[in-house]
Amino acid sequence: MSTHFKLALVLAGMAAVALAPVHAQKPASDTTLQKKAVEPKKMEGGGWTPLFDGKTLNGWRGYNKPDATGTRWTVEDGMLTVSPSGAGDTHGQRDLITDATYQQFDLRWEWKIAQAGNSGVKYFVLEDRPDAIGHEYQMIDDERHPDAKIGPHRQTAAFYDVFPAANRPMKPAGEWNTSEVIVRGNHVEHWLNGKRVLQYELNSPELSAAIAKSKFKGIERFGKPQNGHILVQDHGDRVWFRKIEIKKIDGESPTGDKKKQKF
Repeated sequence: MSTHFKLALVLAGMAAVALAPVHAQKPASDTTLQKKAVEPKKMEGGGWTPLFDGKTLNGWRGYNKPDATGTRWTVEDGMLTVSPSGAGDTHGQRDLITDATYQQFDLRWEWKIAQAGNSGVKYFVLEDRPDAIGHEYQMIDDERHPDAKIGPHRQTAAFYDVFPAANRPMKPAGEWNTSEVIVRGNHVEHWLNGKRVLQYELNSPELSAAIAKSKFKGIERFGKPQNGHILVQDHGDRVWFRKIEIKKIDGESPTGDKKKQKF
């Protein structure tokens, strides 16, 4: 084969590559990398259901009420919030509860509290009493609110008035915290800013003894597994919530008024 003929073949091959479609020239690995760069990040673990859509109170209603009428909760800049009233605990009368009920779940949310503020998230809430009774994940300004001065069992991330949380990576009032409650069987965990700070067992002697020393003494169902609502508390102080979401555990399905649920 002559040198001129070899050169002609090389030039022809280069021209063919230049004229080929761009995607045909890229290896498969480049295409894969391109997809990873443009695909939205999937929520970790999957199976999460937002309880707050960032726009409305859909999926929530007042305690023992058909809707949110009579509560003071509003949506501002994508956050669920309540303004200060100075009236203190409303004992459920102005709290919000989910339409659905949950028994075994992983619940997580982001929140911040105003200075000297007090609020909480309750689970296992049943509408069987005048007050909204449930297991409360305490959210409070530990440095300034007088209730927090009573003891660690009334401070942030505690099972309010029952068990204290420990070694908490706490952020001060006015800054965002991330909290989580996990209920799997009889085992319950409280998390704060990515760290487990409390765990306890439902129906255990230790829990029964702690309840007997608390303000919940004598409430028969308290401390037992229940299919209840999730509640955000209006304690008369400014609090903000965002990205409230829940994941069912072990195939447990939420119940409630399906017509009211607009997740």
